[in-house]
Amino acid sequence: MKSFLRDTLLTIVLTVVIFFVVQATIQVSIVNGSSMEPDLHNGQRIVVNKASYMLDQPQRGDIVVFRPPQNVGSTPFIKRIIGLPGDTVEVKKGIVYVNGYPLDEPYVEDAPAYTLTKEEIAGENYFVLGDNRNNTSDSHLWGTVPQTNIIGKAWISIWPPDTWGKAPNHAFDE
Repeated sequence: MKSFLRDTLLTIVLTVVIFFVVQATIQVSIVNGSSMEPDLHNGQRIVVNKASYMLDQPQRGDIVVFRPPQNVGSTPFIKRIIGLPGDTVEVKKGIVYVNGYPLDEPYVEDAPAYTLTKEEIAGENYFVLGDNRNNTSDSHLWGTVPQTNIIGKAWISIWPPDTWGKAPNHAFDE
């Protein structure tokens, strides 16, 4: 009887520990809207790695889930990091420039139809854009995202089944 109680208690404790580790390191987010098309679609479920930035910094090209700035909304947003702290970002004639160089963006279907004057990304902030450049609420409208607002990096697409696989993060050649 003691062995049964000990085994049951151990199972319960391990279950609780695993539950809290999973809660602290991953979450599932739902893509809301068309701002990340053509790669991510409305209603798509993405597993977010909340531990990815505990040891490393966000990188240009990462798709991140974050709490939006005040007065923009309360539901987490999903966008792609374009500008890192200290970078300058500018949009002119349909091209995004980072630090004066045009950004190669194979994930964007349509070039931006707007202009953004050159701005420097201050402090621990990130400049994010939706991949659907002309149909998105992002940093070109409301400014940068503080690192403390970033929940995590998009990791795996899990729903619908035809989208299963790694999230379409993009690594830039530096």
